[in-house]
Amino acid sequence: MSAEAPAGPPPPIKTPCIKVCVVDGESGLCMGCYRRLNEVAAWSRFTDAERDAILAELPDRRRLIRPEKLAMF
Repeated sequence: MSAEAPAGPPPPIKTPCIKVCVVDGESGLCMGCYRRLNEVAAWSRFTDAERDAILAELPDRRRLIRPEKLAMF
């Protein structure tokens, strides 16, 4: 019987979260990370490829929120 070393904690999940959790009512996006609520809720269940695809979209999503709303952040 061989003793295996404990696996340890899983590696951290890449996330765009900046701890500013305010949802813009017009776009439905988080004003901190630009994810949709369903994406935030399911983030830990997504594959790395699914997370990477969403992360690639986030810079373009910023334009969906009116600039004057983002000025407070």
